[in-house]
Amino acid sequence: MTESAIQIIHQNIHQRQSIGQLVEPAPSTEQLELAFQAALTAPDHHRLKPTRFVVISGEQRAAFGEVLAKALADLSETDPAQLERVKQHPFRAPLLILALTQLQDHPKVPHFEQILSTGAAVQNLLLSLQAQGFSTMWRSGAVVESNWLKQHLGLQPRDLISGIIYVGTAAKVIAPRADIESKEFVKVWQA
Repeated sequence: MTESAIQIIHQNIHQRQSIGQLVEPAPSTEQLELAFQAALTAPDHHRLKPTRFVVISGEQRAAFGEVLAKALADLSETDPAQLERVKQHPFRAPLLILALTQLQDHPKVPHFEQILSTGAAVQNLLLSLQAQGFSTMWRSGAVVESNWLKQHLGLQPRDLISGIIYVGTAAKVIAPRADIESKEFVKVWQA
C-alpha cells in the first residue's frame, strides 16, 4: 500500500463524525452492498456472524415510525407528544439501517465479544459509507430496549438492537473534528 493510500484511509477515519441533518441522495443498492461487505469483515471470534442489518427506506420509513411509536408505548410511554415525535424519527434521513446483534451461546465466545463484533461492523459500515461520500448518524435511545420491537424484528429478548443508523447526504457542512491528543488516552505498560 502506498503512503498516499495510507493517508487517504487515515483521513477518512479522522473525518468521521455523526451528521444530524441528512438529505437525498442515499446510497444505491450497489453502494450499500459495498458497505455491507466492509461491515461483515469486522473481527468475529469463531466466525459466529452475530451481526444483522435491516434497511428501511422510502415509504417504509412512515411504517417504521409507527412501529417505533408502538415500541415506545411498550416501554410505558403515554405522552402523545413523545409518541408523535418518535414517529418522525425515520424522516431524519432518506435511509435507515438497523444494526442487530443476535447473541449465540458458545463456550469460547462470550456475549460481550459478539456485541463488540457488531460495534466493529457498524464502524466499518460508517467508514465505507463515508468513503463513498455519504454521511451517517448512529443512534439508539430507549426504544431499542423494547421487547415488543425486538420480537417484531425477529429477535429474542436477549438479543440487541445495537443501533439505528441514519444515512444520507449532509445537508450542510459541519466543522471538522478537533484533533485528539492520544497521549491522554494511551499508556505504555511496564512490569
